[in-house]
Amino acid sequence: MSTRVDQMLPLAYAELRALAARYVRGERRCSDLQPTAIVHEAYLRLCESGEISWRDRGHFIAFAARTMRQILVDHAREMMAAKRGGGAEPLTLGAALEVAEMRPPELVALDEALAELAALDPRKVAIVELHFFAGLSFDEVAEVLGISRPTVFREWSRTRVWLFRALEGGGRDAA
Repeated sequence: MSTRVDQMLPLAYAELRALAARYVRGERRCSDLQPTAIVHEAYLRLCESGEISWRDRGHFIAFAARTMRQILVDHAREMMAAKRGGGAEPLTLGAALEVAEMRPPELVALDEALAELAALDPRKVAIVELHFFAGLSFDEVAEVLGISRPTVFREWSRTRVWLFRALEGGGRDAA
């Protein structure tokens, strides 16, 4: 069954907004983003991506979570560019300290590590997106991906180690 974005969003809006609120609450770098704005931007991007067939609510939330992650990465990159000068006016000391407390480089580094991992094992990236970014339980991730819960948990554990090494600058073994 094919379902359009405008049909799926009302069914998942509250969940997506709660997810976006969790992103904003958990990171200072998102302090100028509002959860509603993140969800609405994700909606617009999903509409622009053309007709996509979503199997169910979980499949839609997975796509939406990936889109919201990309919105946050894009925002972090914009902040990093602005922090490096980007035509901005000089900052006061207080404003500079506030910018320094934000951590957009970590979000960009995570996105780059996930892109590298996607080339090695796209399913592991899907597990990260569904569990970490979309907030789905291991049972829900297993259902969306059509694999067992123990497989999800095992791959999640391995992926966390791989990502830790990738983000710490250590060696990156096969995923």
